[in-house]
Amino acid sequence: MIFRAVLIGMGCLLSGSASLAESAVAKLEYGTENNIAYYDAATLARADGYQKEQGKLDVYYPKGTKGFATVVWFHGGGLTGGSRYFPNLKDQGVALVAASYRLAPKAQPPAYLEDSAAAVAWVIKNIERYGGDPKKVFVSGHSAGAYLATMIAMDPKWLGAHKLSNQSLAGVIAVSGQMTSHFTVKKQRGDKGPELRPIIDEYAPLYHAANKFPPICLIVGGRDIEFKSRVEENELMAVTLRNLGHKSVEFYEMAGLDHGTVEQGAMIIMRGFMQRTLQGSGNE
Repeated sequence: MIFRAVLIGMGCLLSGSASLAESAVAKLEYGTENNIAYYDAATLARADGYQKEQGKLDVYYPKGTKGFATVVWFHGGGLTGGSRYFPNLKDQGVALVAASYRLAPKAQPPAYLEDSAAAVAWVIKNIERYGGDPKKVFVSGHSAGAYLATMIAMDPKWLGAHKLSNQSLAGVIAVSGQMTSHFTVKKQRGDKGPELRPIIDEYAPLYHAANKFPPICLIVGGRDIEFKSRVEENELMAVTLRNLGHKSVEFYEMAGLDHGTVEQGAMIIMRGFMQRTLQGSGNE
């Protein structure tokens, strides 16, 4: 599905009379665990201090229930800044995992991709002990975080390094992510061309477009106020995936929201996408 939407009226995705399930969600209590190392002991033994420092995540989860979905969230910041935080999806009956990763210029590619994959792998392997379903793990993020999430979901080698399949993910939700090679990655790899000149190589999500990977939801702000080319790149990704035969692609352009404010608008869409995806796969 491809949509151009204004923010007004998008609440219909979540509106309606409260169901018994929604009432149960409202009564849940939530717990938080912070500063969990997501690399295994062997990796940490040979890691430098920066990798150990950044290789951490926080978990927010509903207590006293089982089988819930999880959103692994990567922060934005151009791959050069930012810090981990939970997206605005608390108290929704799902677990949230906020993961840090090494940043440029201190880290060189593919360090931030390796970290992101390790964080997702940790969640898949460990979320069940909190009550979550490892088959209901979504990867998501904003801006640079959306780039990382999309790369992990689309290029099988990153999770493959942890003996996991990218197809084991429930879905990917990219909020204003770059679909060509990220501008920081280009610069670090020696490209001296203009920042807006697109490169589609192994570090570009578009390079890995195929019909066999998890359901994907692409969300951007209005093309008149978003980052230049960001809407068009995501629209190209949606069209390309559909033309390749991918069966579950959603694209939303949220008019009136810019690169920063689209993150909050996206929260309206994310829950609906997750519900539709889980219902369609028979996992809910």
